[in-house]
Amino acid sequence: MPNSNLTDLTIQRLPAPERGTVTYWDTTTKGLGFRLSSGGARTFIVLIESGRRQKIGRYPALSLKDARIEAKRLLAEKALGKVRPLHRAFDDAKELYLAECRLKNRPRTVDGYKRLLERHFPFGRRSVGDITPRDIQKELGKLAATPGQRHHAFTAGRAFFRWCVGQHLIERSPMEHVRVPLVGTPRERVLSTDELKAVFATAIAGTTPFHRIVALLVLTGQRRGEIAALQWAWIGENTMALPSTHTKNRREHIFPIGQAAKEVLDGVPQLKDNPYVFPASRDKVKGKPATTFNGWGKPKAAFDVESGVSGWTLHDLRRTFSSGMAALGVPQVVVEKLLNHISGGTQSPIAQVYNRYSYMDEMQQSMVIWESYLLKLIKFSPSTS
Repeated sequence: MPNSNLTDLTIQRLPAPERGTVTYWDTTTKGLGFRLSSGGARTFIVLIESGRRQKIGRYPALSLKDARIEAKRLLAEKALGKVRPLHRAFDDAKELYLAECRLKNRPRTVDGYKRLLERHFPFGRRSVGDITPRDIQKELGKLAATPGQRHHAFTAGRAFFRWCVGQHLIERSPMEHVRVPLVGTPRERVLSTDELKAVFATAIAGTTPFHRIVALLVLTGQRRGEIAALQWAWIGENTMALPSTHTKNRREHIFPIGQAAKEVLDGVPQLKDNPYVFPASRDKVKGKPATTFNGWGKPKAAFDVESGVSGWTLHDLRRTFSSGMAALGVPQVVVEKLLNHISGGTQSPIAQVYNRYSYMDEMQQSMVIWESYLLKLIKFSPSTS
């Protein structure tokens, strides 16, 4: 934008643009601008900070001399920290942020951001400019007993407030100097044989969505989010096909399922006009949009009591699946294929590029071995079909 030594004479001679507006910045008073619209409106503005301009008044009702005085006053207040950010409610800013995230992230990722921000940053209609580091510390402090969840909340909050800074809703993020919380040591939990037996037996015997999700996690080794988001269209006669939009590594994942997994799925009621195998409970209410199962805390606690096994997470089932397969003699490369890992296991990086063999037969045989092992643990035989 043009710079000019503004005077009353130059202001009167400045030509109006053909469309829109043009701003001339005063070389005498830093931050003072004169905005001229195609309709002839002439307005003094001041640049409070990068991207944020504040209207001072219209010319000639406000003289150039008075505009310079007001601009200096506002900039002095800014330097003293007296200029308050523009009001934008936290919930409104959050919705704008999530809308932008949906343009570049997978739906499951955005759902995760939404869940973390709503659950751990309950600021509602409070202005984002009024949220302090102490407020953030208070909310994160409530998660001291769950360091992993606290770290996820911290990461989601930091990304949101950085976005607010980029949108000029706030000058500084309240999380700018909040220390990154420790995650703790990486989990290495693998369920013992007795624990796996109790968990699987409880899952197979149950009829709730959570019981069936746990059963499928044990049987397939997939991630909980992928199974929770499962759609009927992804299930074939003997396979599941997870699209790239719903996998962690953004690669389509097609893998075989055994008879026990099919029987678990056969026991799930299919709702009319609902694509999800495990829809959220609110989908039973007419007129509500379809979403996937997301209530983990209470059913997990109840499941622990029912099974008698505690101190484990759903992701531990995936680790248990991998370790169990290895113990049964399944080659690591086949296990990696079943888990949809990019690492390739025993394959070198160059081999991963050229080896496009699907290992479908080997995966099918491995699933038969794994299901047979699990069913022997609980002395249960699936019905034949």
